[in-house]
Amino acid sequence: MKTIFKFTAAACVLAFGSSAFAQQGETVKIAWLDPLSGLMAAVGTNQLKTFQFLAEEFNKKNAAGVKFEIIGIDNKLSPQETTSALRSAMDQGARYVVQGNGSGPALAIIDALEKHNARNPGKEVLFLNYAAVDPDLTNSKCSYWHFRFDADTSMKMEALTTYMKDQPEIKKVYLINQNYSHGQQVAKYAKENLQRKRPDIQVVGEDLHPLAQVRDFAPYIAKIKQSGADSVITGNWGSDLALLIKSANDAGLNVKFYTYYAVTTGTPTAMGAASDGKVYAVGYGHYNMGGEIGRLADAYKAKFNDDLYTTDIYTVYAALVEAFVRSKSTDPVKVASTMEGMKFKSFNGDVELRKTDHQLQQGLFISKWEKAGGKYPYSPENTGYTLAPVKYYESYVSSTPTSCQMKRPG
Repeated sequence: MKTIFKFTAAACVLAFGSSAFAQQGETVKIAWLDPLSGLMAAVGTNQLKTFQFLAEEFNKKNAAGVKFEIIGIDNKLSPQETTSALRSAMDQGARYVVQGNGSGPALAIIDALEKHNARNPGKEVLFLNYAAVDPDLTNSKCSYWHFRFDADTSMKMEALTTYMKDQPEIKKVYLINQNYSHGQQVAKYAKENLQRKRPDIQVVGEDLHPLAQVRDFAPYIAKIKQSGADSVITGNWGSDLALLIKSANDAGLNVKFYTYYAVTTGTPTAMGAASDGKVYAVGYGHYNMGGEIGRLADAYKAKFNDDLYTTDIYTVYAALVEAFVRSKSTDPVKVASTMEGMKFKSFNGDVELRKTDHQLQQGLFISKWEKAGGKYPYSPENTGYTLAPVKYYESYVSSTPTSCQMKRPG
């Protein structure tokens, strides 16, 4: 995913200002806690490489003058393993932690840090969430020590259904999602939003399946075919989306898929030519955004023969550097205070970490799978196809209200 916004010097994240920061040369340890084993290992491996690659890029030159060090720990996509991994990370001196795959592990981090930070003044740890999107994490379970950089499930569904409501050919929708908080929320918000925006659309079926356990989606595809659906909405990611779409193509299922994570490892290959014009994705960017993030994506592909698709990892670094400069500190307490309500530039333009719940506010794109070339040449997994943008929504379109009652230190 890349930018139609031009990256400017005002973004400052790669500009060096030697007098701006009180602790030049300091090493900031960031613990990455996500899966490196199991069916979702490919996604986790890609994202760990992205954190390490962008750390190297930001270490070359950044306005705070700090050096980033990534500590990667396999959490096995388990909340229990995540808690153990977090303890290990803190023992190694990490005071920043990042995670994104699965909202259960994200909640485990929030719960653990609420206790740790209350009991250990001066040793606080900050959680920067780059992809765990259960809305509850910035609503009923919001925490001062948690900031989310991805758009949450409800925000993405606002944008997706705003697009879908203007497609008159959509008449019957099937919902298939992973059976955990995010997947359940996708189904919930899809039904609510379609009822509000296009009450004529019928939801003709709904399935929740185990997370990262299904290897054969043929039975689910048969149910979708039987339902007469013309469209499918899914929040699936990783192997659960790649195998779902592969099964649909193998069965000759002629529906359109409206997805959250068509960019994740294995899914572009599964889509291939058979999904031309049939898969849509909602996200904070797309493959062909150009500018600085385009340069970085090209360098990443040259180095790893892989795609830099979780581009809000760039936003995490941009936010940290900006907060370090403004607070003249890397202390998580001062950084958290600075990041609340902070407006800054990332690869996708002006963004804001909303003070009330620490949810990043940013524009969202709808993109469509089609042959790569011309304006949109980037080809993920060397498929010859790409996700080309078809619609952009400013942040106010997808922004959703929050019930967060933030408990702040002191």
